Amino acid sequence: MKKLNKEDINPAVFELYNDYAHNRLSKEEFTEKLSTYAVDGWTVASLVTFLMPDYKDAIQIKPDDPRIVTEYISYPSPKGGGTIKALLCMPAGNQKKLPGILVVHENRGLNPHIEDVARRAALAGFISLAPDALSPLGGYPGNDDDGRALHNQRKPDEMLEDFIAGFECLKKQEYCNGKIGVVGFCFGGWISNMLAARVPDLLAAVPFYGAQAPLAEVPHIKAALQLHYAESDASINSGWAAYEKALKDNGKDYTVYHYPGTHHGFHNDTTPRYSKADAELAWKRTIAFFTEKLGK
Repeated sequence: MKKLNKEDINPAVFELYNDYAHNRLSKEEFTEKLSTYAVDGWTVASLVTFLMPDYKDAIQIKPDDPRIVTEYISYPSPKGGGTIKALLCMPAGNQKKLPGILVVHENRGLNPHIEDVARRAALAGFISLAPDALSPLGGYPGNDDDGRALHNQRKPDEMLEDFIAGFECLKKQEYCNGKIGVVGFCFGGWISNMLAARVPDLLAAVPFYGAQAPLAEVPHIKAALQLHYAESDASINSGWAAYEKALKDNGKDYTVYHYPGTHHGFHNDTTPRYSKADAELAWKRTIAFFTEKLGK
């Protein structure tokens, strides 16, 4: 059996994985539908293994990278989960106040990939905070399947409160100058849109393939928005046209990028949905946007 490559995979497989990752398919339904694509000697098991994240070999900035300083902290979230654990990162040797970036995970908790993104933000010259909304249930359990199951046990509005409290925590950090943006992915993209509407002092929000805020919330948005969408992501993209109209009608500061040929999750370099060129371009745009809106 030859080695699986992304180019060999029918795009429908990635859509099935997307439905499974967002609880639109059970594991049994996912594997049953996946069997249609188990051809050329590939098994369902080999396809599942190929689709799952690789946190061992795909991390870009290691936890012990000497260029940054990291620590786990906890902060109160009285309207949300009570006490939330988070990863705090900043450039090594920093002695000045920096802008802050709140980094919001997908629907599986603070996994190694999102911790990596938080470290990347610090390496770019910001102080970053990546909360774990699974903290009230023991935190990220070590694998994404169990992480999704825990995530489903929490109420979205309570988790939103956890990230609003995270904004306040980051703002109070010794080396944060109070100018804060948020970047989030999938579920975190929705949180980013919601924070833009709910937190008046937030200066910039970068949702990656996240559900849009309710249209009634748009008039309250004060933060500048930079939005990133995959081409093949029907459930998320279906809400964009109405959201864009509301942003325009209300005179909001926004920029949107659509990435041809990409799937939901294209920025996540631990899964085969990853599109290297598009992810690097999107991150370059993100850092430039934060630098423009928050300063350095």
